[in-house]
Amino acid sequence: MAEVVVVEVPQWRGSGSRTAERLREGARLLAGMVDAEHRTRVEVDDDLAATAARVRSALSQAPDGLVVTTGGDCGVELEPVKAARRRFGDRLVVVWFDAHGDLNTPSSSPSGAFHGMVLRALTGEGPAGLVPDEPVDPRQVVLVGVRDLDPGEAAFIESNGVRHLGLVDPVALTDAIAEAAPHPRSAAVYVHIDLDVLDPDVFASIGCPTPGGLQPDQLLALVTAIAGRFEVAGLGIVEYEPSRPEDQELLTPLVHTLATVCAKN
Repeated sequence: MAEVVVVEVPQWRGSGSRTAERLREGARLLAGMVDAEHRTRVEVDDDLAATAARVRSALSQAPDGLVVTTGGDCGVELEPVKAARRRFGDRLVVVWFDAHGDLNTPSSSPSGAFHGMVLRALTGEGPAGLVPDEPVDPRQVVLVGVRDLDPGEAAFIESNGVRHLGLVDPVALTDAIAEAAPHPRSAAVYVHIDLDVLDPDVFASIGCPTPGGLQPDQLLALVTAIAGRFEVAGLGIVEYEPSRPEDQELLTPLVHTLATVCAKN
């Protein structure tokens, strides 16, 4: 079992949610739900590029093991995915559990919020200072649970070969990952989980709720299937805006188990 390294990034300035400041407490709570041998908390800045530089520094100093990034808004995933891309090269597949595509550009985004652009930035298009030197191939991105897309995002998915699975079963998901990987037997998967992928009728402590979505046991089954077949390159869990005690009661064992499952391979 790999050692677990928690990197807590309480960034909220990249969010378009009116209650985004709650993400600071959400990052802290999420970090505490993960059993870890090593922990670091990144001090965030109002400037997203400055925060990204601090995350990059924290990752460069982290010991070997499974890095679990807790946010904060989805924008905190920029540097962890970049680090995984540098480490694994074209073996990397990014699985994006999210209600939203996060595939806007500054010109297509209705809100102008970076948390809705971070995955597009990771593929090579985004705000200055927030685009990696080694982008992820869009054909090596798998969207799961996405059910709210802006027109520009839908067009990008269609024209660039992004796999959009919606709500899916474990076998279909792992088969899609294998299809997305140039080298399926040696593929490594970065698992991104925006908690708004869950059904808001079950989990409501999120800033951008979207009807429908996964049940907690479905999410766990899907991540377990990924970890059972592929190496996990990293895990990010983000967008928790604490508002109800019952949500924290649901989330605590779920996050603990997700991290444990991903660290076992």
